[in-house]
Amino acid sequence: MSLEEFLYNLHFDIDKANQPNWETDWDDAPLAYKLYRGLPVVPLSTEVPLTLTEGEPPGSLDLNRVGHFLWYVFGFTQLSQSVFPIDSKEKDFYPLQSYRRFAPSGGALYPNELYLYLKIKGLPDGVYHYDVAHHSLVLLREGNFDSYLTRALGNRCDISSCFGTIFVSTMFWKNFFKYNNFAYRLQGLDAGVLIGQLMEVAKRFGFASGVYFQFLDSAINHLLGLSEQEESVYSVIPVSVEATIWSTNGRDLYRNVISEELRQELPAIQPEHFERSLSVKECPMITAMNEASKLDSTWSFRVIKGSEIAEREDSTVALPHLNSLSYDLAEACGNRFSPDMDFVLGKVSQHQLATLLQEAMASFSYRNDLDEAYRRNVPRVTIYSCLYNVEGISNGTYYYDSTEHSLREICPGDHRLHLQTGMSLDNVNLLQVPLCLHVVGDKEFYKKELGYRGYRIQQMEAGMLVQRLLLVASALGMGGHPLLGFDAKLSDKLYKIDQQGKTSLIQIPIGPYRPRPWLRGSLHS
Repeated sequence: MSLEEFLYNLHFDIDKANQPNWETDWDDAPLAYKLYRGLPVVPLSTEVPLTLTEGEPPGSLDLNRVGHFLWYVFGFTQLSQSVFPIDSKEKDFYPLQSYRRFAPSGGALYPNELYLYLKIKGLPDGVYHYDVAHHSLVLLREGNFDSYLTRALGNRCDISSCFGTIFVSTMFWKNFFKYNNFAYRLQGLDAGVLIGQLMEVAKRFGFASGVYFQFLDSAINHLLGLSEQEESVYSVIPVSVEATIWSTNGRDLYRNVISEELRQELPAIQPEHFERSLSVKECPMITAMNEASKLDSTWSFRVIKGSEIAEREDSTVALPHLNSLSYDLAEACGNRFSPDMDFVLGKVSQHQLATLLQEAMASFSYRNDLDEAYRRNVPRVTIYSCLYNVEGISNGTYYYDSTEHSLREICPGDHRLHLQTGMSLDNVNLLQVPLCLHVVGDKEFYKKELGYRGYRIQQMEAGMLVQRLLLVASALGMGGHPLLGFDAKLSDKLYKIDQQGKTSLIQIPIGPYRPRPWLRGSLHS
């Protein structure tokens, strides 16, 4: 199967993308977190703040503050235990226990890991892994790597002025064991959700951040000691509390840096980590996609020129202009809930809908290495919606024009049952959902400019938008349930984007829900 065919099937015909006769071996499942062995460990404080309101510049930057930041980004926050009958005849039950985090993940498998290059008081400068299971930092490589990282990013960021740089990686096996090749789509989305959570938490902690999707892959993986057959970095995110050069027009921008030459400057490290699975199977399509997506020279970095939104003849609904929503992020994270069959149909006010859309799309004024600097760039992912029972708005499908803060009507009527027929599982009753949103992107994922790397970048940006939608929905008292088990061709036709080079990347039903009868416990002091 060619890579082109693989990505098409991954989106439109998953059965053709997956290996045939794949069976999940739950008894040999990997851990949802990485555990290193025999390396120096730095414990982090568990006395985390219980509220996160509007961010202010930190009075002091120390290890405690960094630990609190990491816990809100990716730490264990909740213990969940479910019981499913294995054999109803024998009345046997098997308890399924999992540790949840504020950033959701497909199947709660969390294929991503966090690594950090830190330079803060009370901690040796160096590269660390965030050990989620023990809320601690594991030292992988000690030293100052400002110059190395600056060049690996193509001299586009002044790393010396940043107190830290965060690396979001993907461990292929952690969800490949269950989802087979479909894991590749999930891995990009999960990484994006995590980045979205990280950026929202950074704002509350007074940290400035920028997302770099383009970097010298092998040089970065070499720095962290990663085996590229098992794991690879998807994004690099410098964080700072002082003025930093973020622009793609940084000094030495046109000096070419070769990944293989750069990695020769550092000795290889092979830190040992524990693998629970006794049989880790190969994932040739995923490793092939990873190899095809790698960048080996900084001259291959690209900027996406802004495109104009096509003029449409559709009737429009002007939404009320609102002040920026102020809410406690800690509370929104704690209350975030994926309702499944717990949605209950209720009327959504126009104010709620306007807030949800405005706040979600506002997050895409974020610093990154794809947009032209100092220009207002059109978002690469947008929101389409199927609305029902929204105050003051006729039932129908709409495109949200974030530049005008208005809805453009596409097809009037109640389309919930039509969308229900396109779902592969009946795990959500869309007839109980007032807002069914779709994150939409370019069908060719900017392949001309970014090659195959464009696919995973698009999935990450979609995931970032999804997380922002979920957080705002939670702050408004609603729940959201991201779904990939839907017929993209059906929704594309419904929105009349199938002939425009656009496609639906993910479906998110959002609305009121009833409380679920369950026991759950938070994991913070």
